[in-house]
Amino acid sequence: MSVNSRQWRLVCDSAAEGRWNMAADEAILEAVGAGLVPPTLRLYAWSPACLSLGFSQKMADADLVRLTARGWQMVRRPTGGKAILHTDELTYSVALPPEHPLTMLGIVDSYREISRALMHALTLMGAAAHSERRSDTAPQRPGAVCFEVPSHYEITVEGKKLVGSAQVRRKSGLLQHGTLPLTGDLARICDALAYPDEIEREAARQTVLERAITLNDALGHPVTWDETAEAVSEGFEAVFGIELVLSGLTEWERERADLLADEKHRSLSYLQAR
Repeated sequence: MSVNSRQWRLVCDSAAEGRWNMAADEAILEAVGAGLVPPTLRLYAWSPACLSLGFSQKMADADLVRLTARGWQMVRRPTGGKAILHTDELTYSVALPPEHPLTMLGIVDSYREISRALMHALTLMGAAAHSERRSDTAPQRPGAVCFEVPSHYEITVEGKKLVGSAQVRRKSGLLQHGTLPLTGDLARICDALAYPDEIEREAARQTVLERAITLNDALGHPVTWDETAEAVSEGFEAVFGIELVLSGLTEWERERADLLADEKHRSLSYLQAR
């Protein structure tokens, strides 16, 4: 399958459990890398709410008792970064083969290009969003929460982080996925993380609220998942000069995702690997 084709696949999935969502992203990357399917933009949601840890993040950052009490799940992402509580959001993933022009760019430059597509989408929706490269000399803020920690070409509104993204490179190509919170209390994540005491938990809640924002708050009015998905699709088409063709996962991808969900992402040893 030619990497120069203007057609990408668009997959819009209904809400699913966290382990299946992570397994599906990995299965798509494998299929894209093998040339079985074209470059793919996947848009999806999560049910129930799920805490995802970055690939190298310590499991000790999570509070399993509080997670269980709330009926929330937990997964480990194949990408790096810090913890995210996935709920009331649109999640995107981009899977590209190793020889794709975007994959051939360095990690930071590919972040920039994908951020341009997301920025275009947010502009279409009326959000005054910004994106810029992080200074390599900027001090790193500690914290277990993704939206506490700055990254290259992160997207902000009014100085608050709106989109959190992470990327991984494998032999099969590039996978980048990210979260765009639509509504709700972003500080809920602090109810899923471990803190020395409730004073520290409350301080972390305030920090998240100071540094992060939902799309509803950025726009000043409610917005639906479908409206956001349409804007993100238009943003990718406009910035990359592509045509997105709506399609589902192939039978091979579904079988592979089911296998990864059961044998890898359900495994406690995988969660405890760090």
